[in-house]
Amino acid sequence: MQSDVFDISITGSYYSLLLPEAIVFPFLEKKLKRVKVKATFEEKELNFHAAIQKRNGDYCMMFGKRYQKELGIYPNDYFQPQLFEDDSKYGVEMPEELNAVLLSDYEAYQIFESFTDGLKRGLIYAIARYATSQTRIDKSLLLCENLKRGVTDRREMLKSF
Repeated sequence: MQSDVFDISITGSYYSLLLPEAIVFPFLEKKLKRVKVKATFEEKELNFHAAIQKRNGDYCMMFGKRYQKELGIYPNDYFQPQLFEDDSKYGVEMPEELNAVLLSDYEAYQIFESFTDGLKRGLIYAIARYATSQTRIDKSLLLCENLKRGVTDRREMLKSF
C-alpha cells in the first residue's frame, strides 16, 4: 500500500508535518499508524519510518531537524513525501549488528521481545545512531548484558557498570 506523492511544507511546530486527511485515511482504515516515508526535495531523497499521530483533530507526523537538514529544507520550503505501508517487524529498520547480537543471545532476545513496541523502537534508534559498526556491536553486547542483569531504566541500558 502506498499514497500518492503530495506537496507539503513545515508549518507551526518545526518538528511536525500536517498531513492531508485524504492521504492518511486509507492507512488508518487498515489500522496502519506506522508508515515508511520517502521524501524528496531538489534531487535529494530521504527514507525514514514515522507514526501518523492525531493532534487537535489534525493528522501529523514528526519531522525533526535532522531530517530537515538531510533534505536541505527550511520551514517555508515545499517538498514531496510519499507514504508506504511499514512492513518491518519493529516499525523501524533494525541495525544488523543488534539483530545478530540478539539472535546469538536467546535470554536477552526474550527480554527485548517482552518490551512495548515503543521501547523496542527507542532501543533500536539508540543503537542505530552510532556511526561505526564496531560501536553498534559493542553497544548491542552491552545492552544484552544489562537486560540480563535486570536493568530496567531506559537511560541505564547502554551504560557500563
